[in-house]
Amino acid sequence: MSWMGDFTPGGETSKDAPPPQSEVENTETVQGAFGKPVAAKKANQPFLKYQELRKKQEEELEAKKQRNKERLERQARGEEVEPPEKEEINETVNITLWDIIKFLFIVTMIVLGSGYFITGDPLWDYQGKWRRLSSYLPKHEMLFTETGLAKFDGSDPTKPLYLAIDSNVYDVTPGRRTYGPGGSYAFMAGKDAARAFATGCFKEHQTHDLRGLDEDEQRGIDHWKKFFANHKDYRKVGRVVHPPIDPASPIPEHCNPDTKQKRAENRQKRKQEEMKDKRQEL
Repeated sequence: MSWMGDFTPGGETSKDAPPPQSEVENTETVQGAFGKPVAAKKANQPFLKYQELRKKQEEELEAKKQRNKERLERQARGEEVEPPEKEEINETVNITLWDIIKFLFIVTMIVLGSGYFITGDPLWDYQGKWRRLSSYLPKHEMLFTETGLAKFDGSDPTKPLYLAIDSNVYDVTPGRRTYGPGGSYAFMAGKDAARAFATGCFKEHQTHDLRGLDEDEQRGIDHWKKFFANHKDYRKVGRVVHPPIDPASPIPEHCNPDTKQKRAENRQKRKQEEMKDKRQEL
């Protein structure tokens, strides 16, 4: 019966018998790197063998230096001496920080050179935002009033083109064909039309008032905020200070009530499906 244990000839159960000598962990310690003790167990044997080999090499090297020193002393006394011993001991190579820097520099030059000859661009035609150092340098951000921001709507070609979303102002001058006069999104320039980004009511919702947005519309705002913040060509230049919104004022109505109603129905349907899935899991 297994609960009684297996009896050994000595009268002890196997669970009480001492483990074989081979299974006893060697708790002996030896001096390792930096003078710290290292347990002489099986897992540490490769390291300990390396330490032993290194110590042997150092001893042999030191003995060879001593023999050469004695040879020079005998030679100075006019005695006949044997030829000097050759340095055959491989000394440990110490890698310095400067060696690492040189290695990284060489690798970087190889990568940049390969990019230039293959794609014509040292950065392999990468167009990420980090390519422009100005993206990471400290910026002097400006504060705009709504009237001041309107002066940068693209009507004056000598001025940069600005737009704002949720109070953050971005220089979109490289996108003048899109946001400048005659562009498909020219109505966004020179103002904070954040609500239009969320609802798609480009004519009716050219306002920063975000009250009453549903979940889908709020996700839309978050998407466009990330779009401008991470764009490789656009950069943030400041913030626009809006007058406070009267909480008692009416919330802007959606330009297409049917669309809003359909979104609400879809949202309710998703919630019901999520509740159904949770009940099935339980």
